[in-house]
Amino acid sequence: MRIAMWSGPRNLSTAMTYAFGNRADFAIWDEPFYAPYLATTGIDHPMLAEILAAHETDPDKVAARCIGSIPGGKPHFYMKHMPLHMIEGFPLDWAAGCVNVHLLRHPARVVASYAAKRENPTLDDIGFRQQVELFQRFPGPVIDSADIREDPEGMLRALCAEIGLGFDPAMLHWPAGPRAEDGVWAAHWYGAVHRSTGFAGAEGPLPGLNGPAAALAEAALPYYEELADKRILPR
Repeated sequence: MRIAMWSGPRNLSTAMTYAFGNRADFAIWDEPFYAPYLATTGIDHPMLAEILAAHETDPDKVAARCIGSIPGGKPHFYMKHMPLHMIEGFPLDWAAGCVNVHLLRHPARVVASYAAKRENPTLDDIGFRQQVELFQRFPGPVIDSADIREDPEGMLRALCAEIGLGFDPAMLHWPAGPRAEDGVWAAHWYGAVHRSTGFAGAEGPLPGLNGPAAALAEAALPYYEELADKRILPR
């Protein structure tokens, strides 16, 4: 099985990658198209030079690896992808051979978290519009990070059942610290996950936003709600 897990930034996506990576039967890959996206768009992101130096920047070569041999000879492959990385001209046909799963988080939480790591985010930066477009082409189970944090085992069991995969309790905990499969950008973005050994508890009230941040979350909300209405729930 090849899982393409699609999400925007600051969205529990790294914790989900660690959960699947802690299974003995899965290889994992961290944002394969991030370096091609940066190389093609020229957008200034934290650690830009390091990312371009350390990772493959040719989108066609990355796509070939998505459907190539699974690393380590494992039976299953989990790939953490962001719809915003799949800009016009990048190959997407490879995703037809994957189980496509869509991970959501309320835009108010995404904007508050993203703005703490990179200034002045835009709607394109947080990926909600692109995720709806990608879901229309590659539909699949929708899961919400709030539901996962509320009931990690129930949600992971529900997701595994939905995609025909046996649940493994190893998904609920992982060793603290970085993983060898992390992208080089982990040094900037993954501090909280590296300090964790499992999913954090339920989140509190939505953060209060003002000015451009509030306007950005409001613009993203209809896209989030369109997919959130389709989300699966714990079993």
